[in-house]
Amino acid sequence: MNNIPSVNLADFLSDDPKRKQKFVDEIGKAYEEIGFVALKNHFLSDELVEELYKEVKAFFNLPLEIKKKYEIEGLAGQRGYISFGKEHAKGKKEGDLKEFWHFGQEPAEDSNLIEEYPENVQVEELKDFNHVGMEAYRMLEKTGIYVLRALALYIGLDEHYFDHWASNGNSILRPIHYPPINEEPKGAVRAGAHGDINLITLLMGASTGGLQVLRKDGEWIDAIPQEDELVINVGDMLERLTNNKLRSTIHRVVNPPKEEWDKPRYSIPFFMHPRSEMPLNCLEECIDEDHPKQYEDITAGEFLHQRLVEIGLAKK
Repeated sequence: MNNIPSVNLADFLSDDPKRKQKFVDEIGKAYEEIGFVALKNHFLSDELVEELYKEVKAFFNLPLEIKKKYEIEGLAGQRGYISFGKEHAKGKKEGDLKEFWHFGQEPAEDSNLIEEYPENVQVEELKDFNHVGMEAYRMLEKTGIYVLRALALYIGLDEHYFDHWASNGNSILRPIHYPPINEEPKGAVRAGAHGDINLITLLMGASTGGLQVLRKDGEWIDAIPQEDELVINVGDMLERLTNNKLRSTIHRVVNPPKEEWDKPRYSIPFFMHPRSEMPLNCLEECIDEDHPKQYEDITAGEFLHQRLVEIGLAKK
């Protein structure tokens, strides 16, 4: 396998039970083997994607002193602007060669949350930035819930097992800017090798190149979707919940060849997190004699805090 498998969400949404089952089997098998798929026929329109990129580029083109006023202390980087080099991969000292922004959940009034999410940071200089960002957030969240429904069926759970936990969950939309590289990076890359923390990640912008996935045999392969496809991968929370049945695969964003150092790169991942009180205890359906329980019981909120400390965004 030299590229990630491609799946079609239209199969899952069709009225044909065979097509629906085909999608369940394809995505489940891919997540057991490599932890990544490219997904076509998601809920993001071409117009919304174009608008989002326009707003994101306009924000990152603002002067640094303006961007810096949106970097809010005390939020562990969960909302607003996070400046260049601040985040690093777990176990790595060098900061990644990127700056980024975080949009967070704006829960429904009847969501019955036991936690309070921080408010989103409003950008005064760009009147459409927040509105467009949150519209994309909703469409990615909707796509993610359908993917989780397919995975619930694959695992042997009720199709709607994840609906409550993922709706109004602590998800993050992260537009990222990798600026042009001006000098030889000293051990730093655009994004160091890492696994994601969350349930699943839905990524826009991988078609510009640079994303690599670590295969089971230790080989790095390029993840190159079609332009209209999202790359969707399993995160550590889902790997833990399924007792390693579904794989959270290590991936990275490598620096481009030297002749392309002058080109910036943009990508926009949506990190789908559940509500913080969701138990990540290994599911009974994923435990048997050959696959004994691998992890201690923990909630999603506790696990998230541990990991934010490890990657330098939160204090102990």
